[in-house]
Amino acid sequence: MSDFEVLQTHRSFGGELKFCRHMSRTCNGPMRFSIYLPPAAASPPPVVWWLSGLTCTEENFMAKAGAQAHAARLGLAIIAPDTSPRDTGITGEDDDWDFGSGAGFYVDATAKPWSAHYRMESWLTQELPALIGAGFPVDLTREGISGHSMGGHGALITALRHPGRYRSVSAFSPICSPTRCPWGQKALPGYLGADEASWNRHDACRLMADAPAGLEILVDQGLADDFLAEQLKPELLREACDAAGVSLTLRQHEGYDHSYYFIASFMRDHLEWHRERLGL
Repeated sequence: MSDFEVLQTHRSFGGELKFCRHMSRTCNGPMRFSIYLPPAAASPPPVVWWLSGLTCTEENFMAKAGAQAHAARLGLAIIAPDTSPRDTGITGEDDDWDFGSGAGFYVDATAKPWSAHYRMESWLTQELPALIGAGFPVDLTREGISGHSMGGHGALITALRHPGRYRSVSAFSPICSPTRCPWGQKALPGYLGADEASWNRHDACRLMADAPAGLEILVDQGLADDFLAEQLKPELLREACDAAGVSLTLRQHEGYDHSYYFIASFMRDHLEWHRERLGL
């Protein structure tokens, strides 16, 4: 018997899209994820993890990004985890759109009451990959990671905090330095407590000085993004990468906003970036 429940299965571009739920020991409750498996090939496909942004679930990316057509052609599996635990009983969990439900920030909370359930980094990097590896025909020796906004932050810090694990890294409109923007200045103290050093350990720009050799990052950013100046700050990422000698391809696009219309416009480029680095 599987350790997860398949809630829905959809045929898509010759492959299969599945929405699943499992009882997470790490998060102390049910957690959800979606997975796209490309058409059957001679060997298991490599994996691109997609981390979504604030308010999103495991469904948004699969419904809006137009990724399945490209993943089917390129032979990539895509996994999209939910963005937080849900219905934990924590008082105030659903009060704010940018903290609590739908806003896990991909960190392991250490501050109560969040620490009992909001352990997103450990779920994403330990428990969920083990579940996926046991339940689906994918190659977890070849992993890439990407994401949008809060999920772009998540992709960057996950790759930096687990050097050598992810062969490819990209992001759309990432929160580049959460210690220096309102979203992060709310979330990091809320989940991690008052120790500022712990906040820095979850800030891509602060972590970049210790980036693994050979790291390459692709970032796309819309210049009509309402969150660009106050929340996202790609100039800080450029400065950090330049100082650390990290290869950053930062593409900025006139007229594009923060939406999935923007993401869908450049999804093909990102998946091809991952494919090249995942050995296909």
